Amino acid sequence: MNKQHKSFNQSKVANFKEFVALADYSLMNTLNADPNCTGDGNDHLPRQVFSGHFVPVTPTPLPDPEYITHSSAFFHELGLSDELAHNKDFAHIFSGDISAAQGPMRTHGWATGYALSIYGTEYTQQCPYRTGNGYGDGRAISVFEGVFNDKRWEMQLKGGGPTPYCRGADGRAVLRSSVREFLAQEFMHALGVPTSRSLTLFVSQSETATRPWYSPDSHSTDPDILVENTVAISTRVAPSFLRVGQLELFARRARSNAHDKASEELRMIVEHVIDREYNNEIDNKTPFNEQLIELARLFRGRLISLIANWIRVGYCQGNFNSDNCAAGGFTLDYGPFGFCEIFDTEFQPWTGGGQHFSFFNQPAAAEANFHMFWKSIRLLLEEDIESQARLDDIRRTFADEMKIQLQLMWASKLGLAEFNQELFEELIQLMARSEVDYTIFFRELSALPKTLDALKRSFYVKTSAKLDEQWQTWLNQWQSSINNGRDMDEVARNMKNTNPKYTWREWLIVPAYQQATSGDYSIIRELQEVFAHPYEEQSQDVEEKYYRLKPKQFFNAGGVSHYSCSS
Repeated sequence: MNKQHKSFNQSKVANFKEFVALADYSLMNTLNADPNCTGDGNDHLPRQVFSGHFVPVTPTPLPDPEYITHSSAFFHELGLSDELAHNKDFAHIFSGDISAAQGPMRTHGWATGYALSIYGTEYTQQCPYRTGNGYGDGRAISVFEGVFNDKRWEMQLKGGGPTPYCRGADGRAVLRSSVREFLAQEFMHALGVPTSRSLTLFVSQSETATRPWYSPDSHSTDPDILVENTVAISTRVAPSFLRVGQLELFARRARSNAHDKASEELRMIVEHVIDREYNNEIDNKTPFNEQLIELARLFRGRLISLIANWIRVGYCQGNFNSDNCAAGGFTLDYGPFGFCEIFDTEFQPWTGGGQHFSFFNQPAAAEANFHMFWKSIRLLLEEDIESQARLDDIRRTFADEMKIQLQLMWASKLGLAEFNQELFEELIQLMARSEVDYTIFFRELSALPKTLDALKRSFYVKTSAKLDEQWQTWLNQWQSSINNGRDMDEVARNMKNTNPKYTWREWLIVPAYQQATSGDYSIIRELQEVFAHPYEEQSQDVEEKYYRLKPKQFFNAGGVSHYSCSS
């Protein structure tokens, strides 16, 4: 793909015509469409897709769409005016009505297929055809790709209706999950964690979908009722939505010689990943084997950094399969995610996720996904033994590099000049025994307390005199470790820039989507404001509402402390 992208040096794109003029469809222009597609996008029935990189498909418009909100901060980054969010044609597109498209914008979008693996084990049995040819974007339809201020972005409708990959589902997302994903993406960005972004959020005033969920005050592990949910479309944006699972799909086909172009399509998708996600770091004029080795090294670095950031801010992905792992190394697919409140190394909000996807096991899940990435691109080096060995070395040292980055992260959270294993291990034990609130504890620690009183604000349980004594001993050792001729004001500032004051608390999110069902979007917009500045001291009212322990009634509450899905 030509890297001399067309771009407009715009300060504020104020109308729809200016917006569509930024369209530049690198994926559809350079990769293969499914040869069995309809071509016009009228391709909504579930079926097997045997080859090709994408299926042209049109979204299904929301009936009676209503604007809820947009990300003003992201609009500003893209060079879009806030007024554009209320433009009639713009609103049509991002509520699923692509008939409003004007040239050079396409009159259809696209969906992509990918494979599924869990901890390095390949799966096909969840595919209705038992072949794996039914996995893919079942309700996510990309509708726009363009260059904004010299940066390429892809815009994708979540809940945009069925595609050939829908496996018999309705292709919709409910308001609950749409609100959660919209808020979470922008919150993660404000936390400094690489992530897909949120553009707009629209809701239907007439269409609903039936989903299993939890009855009021339920403590059931699994949903115990069926609920009629309002459907919505959120638009998520990323440099690309290419996943490890996509590379894996094409590698599987190449390995089995599934069709005549299988190996060629694997190379094409890998080249596209390099161009879309790494074109500023990998020179496409270098030999392809060198590009592959550099791709593996760069992706490994991004993925490891991502996991360190997840743990730093208390985030648990919940379901970190290869198809939920972005090849660009950022957070993607906010489904059964959660943020750790009561500290637990095995925290897992998704009842179907198990310990293998729990909070402190995320480094292992990431390594399993990297293994599938390595395994997929290694096929392209089959006749180059030397390059294979270099690639294998990058794979072999993944765990060592992860350990280094995690130790650097923990040292930063604790204000240490260098990581102290003994101090860290003792802290983790004390945190677990005292059931501390993960965010409040580290924020209070950032004030460099000399006594335990300030930290007790983060404790969910009453401690014993013996445990208090152990805490005080640890605090004294920690104070000695950080106070080694350093500027303590600077240490505190750095810690507060590492340890956010405000975090995602599901029990504060629930009222936002509950009130939204009756047309009250005020809490959503309030949360947008609070989440935009998670490291800053905010008003007393905000602190009293958002900087506090989880109330007891939300412990083990279905749909709050845990959920089987959030679709």
